[in-house]
Formats: sequence, C-alpha cells, structure tokens
Amino acid sequence: MSDQTFLAIFLGSKDPARMKAWMAQPEAERQAKEKAGIAAWHAWVERHKAAIVEMGGPLGKTRSIGAQGVTQTSNLLAGFTVVRAASHEAAAKMFENHPHFTMFPGEAVEVMPVLAIPGA
Repeated sequence: MSDQTFLAIFLGSKDPARMKAWMAQPEAERQAKEKAGIAAWHAWVERHKAAIVEMGGPLGKTRSIGAQGVTQTSNLLAGFTVVRAASHEAAAKMFENHPHFTMFPGEAVEVMPVLAIPGA
C-alpha cells in the first residue's frame, strides 16, 4: 500500500481547567515549560520530518461564511499539520504523546485522511 495524506488538527480551548491552570502558573515557571515544550515539539518534528508534507502552524480567529453571510465564530481548532503515512493508524500513532497535550494545555490531536476529489 502506498502512503496516504492525512490532516492532523490540534484542538484546544481557553476555557477548560487545563488552560486556566496553565495561565495561573508563575510567569517564570510557565516560560520555562513553554521553552521545554517548544524543544519537545521541535524534536517531534525532527523524528517525523520524512512524513511531514506541510508543517502547518497555529490557527487564528475564525470567520464562518454561509448563506446568511460572514460571521465571527469560535471553535476548538488550534493548529494543523499534514503528514503522509501508510495507514490511518500509522498516521495517528505519530501523534501519540505529542507535546501539544503532554506539555502544553492542548486537548487532543485529530487525524483524518485527505480524500481524493470525486470525479477528479
């Protein structure tokens, strides 16, 4: 089976207890944890660099566009990365114990296949 492309979405929220606890830390302690978390994230990227198609990055404020026009909204989407893997399971395993939720107050990483456009 050849490699497939997968979209990984990093989920987070400013409301849960994890984020409140993170922000309640003394500034110096939080900065030290941020520095360690960023180093761990870079190490994760180095371990998986052959599989990373698009590094992606953090996501900003959201606008929703529909039949009624454009509105501001919010959701749990915090960032994204695109990877290639032999299977959905293999892609998901790349994100086990990821710093997003083991060192930072992120909630989860969701991984889904990028499907071919029908009829393309």
